[in-house]
This record gives sequence, structure tokens and C-alpha cells, in this order.
Amino acid sequence: MYASHELSHSVRTRRQEIGLSQKALAALSGLSRSTVSQIEAGTIKDLSLTRTAAILEALGLGLTIAPAHPRLRDASTGSKPLDLAARTASVSYAAMLPPDILSEALRGGAVAPGFEPHIGTLLEEAPLSMLAKVVEQVHADFDVPRETVWANMRRIATEQKVIREIWNAWEGLRNAL
Repeated sequence: MYASHELSHSVRTRRQEIGLSQKALAALSGLSRSTVSQIEAGTIKDLSLTRTAAILEALGLGLTIAPAHPRLRDASTGSKPLDLAARTASVSYAAMLPPDILSEALRGGAVAPGFEPHIGTLLEEAPLSMLAKVVEQVHADFDVPRETVWANMRRIATEQKVIREIWNAWEGLRNAL
């Protein structure tokens, strides 16, 4: 029972942070709005792994299953999400996007001149799970509300004419209102 509570809380929280309605999330995940509502309320009777994966993928969330015999790992996780995202955004460009420039853009919603293509590419192509980790780091390091970081990503994506569904689902909903 704890797993369904955790799922409902995570889905509702991430959907609200991103700024999606249940209807928009349903469209992105291929589920009905009623199913999304039941998942968030924790009242769904039977949820297949396929449907669970669809809604989690649409939100950049994942499902983790602990291995039967976990191996001990080094406590260090390597690069921080902002560092990894900045490197990812810079792959196709001669100039590197510094993590602090990315952080400033996500905190304030304005991209430093010369780095528009980098951040546009990041918002278009990076896995949503990576973007979610970046949001979490900006929130933790700079005490910026997660909703603000997601809103700034949407603003930048709109300015950069990013065509990724997650940004357009929100824009389509806003235009419909």
C-alpha cells in the first residue's frame, strides 16, 4: 500500500511543479484524465506496469526496484546535475556552457547572450529525469521554489521555440484557457 501512496504523491507533486493540468498529463502519457486523477488520489484499483511507466516517463520520474542482492557502492555520485546538464548542452557547440550560467538562467528565466542554443538544445533533448535533477539541485543550492525553476524552463523553451511535447502541452493548455 505504501508504494501506491508514494506513486500518487510523486505524480501529483511533479505534475504541479511542472505546471501541468491532469488533462495535459493524460495527453502526454496516453492515459485518460480519469486514470490520472485516480492515480493521484491513490484510488486506482489496478495499474499495469505499462501504464505506470507511461505516466512516470511523461513526468521524468522513474521506478526503482531494489536488487535482490545489492552491491556496495562508492558513496560519491560523481558530477552534480548542473555540471552534467551543462556538459550535455555543450556537446554540439564549440563554447562550453558553464554550470553557473545555466543555473542563473533557470533561476531567473533569462539566458545569457550566446548560450541560447545550448539551453534550447538542453530543454529539447535532455531526458526529463535529468532536468528534474537539475531543478532539484537549483532548489537545494539556491532555495528557489521548484515551481519557479520549471516555470523558467517553460519560459525559456517558449522563447527558444522548443517543440518538445512537455513544454507545448502546457502552452496548449494556457492558450485554451
